[in-house]
Amino acid sequence: MAKSKELTVEQKLRGLFVLQKIDSKIDEIAVLKGELPMEVNDLEDEIIGLKTRLSNLEGTIKKYQDEIARYANTEKEAETLILKYESQQNEVSNNREFEALTKEIELQRLEIQLAQKKSKGSKALIGDKEDQFNDLKALIEKKESQLADKKVELEKIIKDTDKEESSLMKKSEKQKKGMDERLLNSYIKIRHAYRNGLAVVTVARNSCGGCFNRIPPQAQLELGQRKKVLVCEHCGRVLVDEQIMTNLEDLEKEEA
Repeated sequence: MAKSKELTVEQKLRGLFVLQKIDSKIDEIAVLKGELPMEVNDLEDEIIGLKTRLSNLEGTIKKYQDEIARYANTEKEAETLILKYESQQNEVSNNREFEALTKEIELQRLEIQLAQKKSKGSKALIGDKEDQFNDLKALIEKKESQLADKKVELEKIIKDTDKEESSLMKKSEKQKKGMDERLLNSYIKIRHAYRNGLAVVTVARNSCGGCFNRIPPQAQLELGQRKKVLVCEHCGRVLVDEQIMTNLEDLEKEEA
């Protein structure tokens, strides 16, 4: 089985430049989506947190309502005992027993006053928590509305770009096959180093197309010869001359 012919430097640079063009189109779609996917995830997480707080508030309000119910029962029991002791006072035979029952009645009235005071405090706390609950519920509704709008916006962009993005992804993977491994690894590393994803740039008006620093005349001359891979001494991007893609038909024949 015959070995495949080794690519020339010019073929390597052309292949790398084509890959950059494809990947840049993928980057453009990512820019079009913007930060929407992250915003959707952040909103979803925020809503989960808000709903947890809402549930905790519900539990707190329920606790105070239970306390109020207990205080009401305490009042009722005390009132029943007062009626009982008052009835017993009519049947006692001496002052000592009458005074003892009077003290019991006073104690029960104090129990009623204390229960009413505590009940009033719990009701005030419920009022405060219910205000927080209503504000939080309104905030959740607002966030859910924002989330729904963001999802519609994101789904529309995905629908409009999904087919193109999928096609470009396949082209990118296909383009990587057969490329020089060391050069491809450098390309990927450089792409990750820059926000715009540009790892391969042309030299225009004697300057690097990435960082716009001036490229020495000798380096420009070597670029035109396409005999070795040159990188910008300032930003590290791979440099190609503007005429690299002049003979596209020849490149297509090489890829065939």
